[in-house]
Amino acid sequence: MLDLNTKNKKLALQVNTKLAERYPQPAGLLEHTNAWELLVATILAAQCTDARVNLITPAFFRRWPDTTSLAQARLEEVEQMIHSTGFFRNKAKNLIGAAKYMLAKHGGQVPQTLAELVKLPGVARKSANVVLFGACGINEGLAVDTHVSRISQRLGLTKNTDPVRIEQDLLKLFPRESWGNINHRMVWFGREVCTARSPKCLFCELHFLCPACKLE
Repeated sequence: MLDLNTKNKKLALQVNTKLAERYPQPAGLLEHTNAWELLVATILAAQCTDARVNLITPAFFRRWPDTTSLAQARLEEVEQMIHSTGFFRNKAKNLIGAAKYMLAKHGGQVPQTLAELVKLPGVARKSANVVLFGACGINEGLAVDTHVSRISQRLGLTKNTDPVRIEQDLLKLFPRESWGNINHRMVWFGREVCTARSPKCLFCELHFLCPACKLE
């Protein structure tokens, strides 16, 4: 008889395979051309839609294309630029603080380790993981957002509700090389199929694996 860990690893393999078939080349939703731009976009995306952030960032990066320019920015001007993302005062303070920190500690470059990224104002584990994989191709962790939490809980891959504990559960189940893509695939799947309300179980290729499936 298979133990729970072995069962979950088998389940994770099936989930990984099915999602990879659906999304062979998944991409993140935040538009960027380098690590700096993705870092800014990720900080702005807290409690805000990716679509809204993508509307704001082109003008933001024309005004402040790098850490040097943003570190010298007036707080009020940054607040005005990002006002529609919500929590704009904290975000503006964090963005300028992050730029100053990177200039002081990393020569103005975005650090490429989780331990250093989470030292930046406004950057927690999820954001750090998004930047590391999305901009650098580094799988140091697995970004856990609402979609990843919901899908992994519904599938029975975790019983935890805390994002950090969910991440630790998933890291044990999925191969390291898949961590970044698992996040992207679950985000797309959560938006298109396994939605928070009224999940589309009839069209879900994972329904036969899912304890939460609503099909008769």
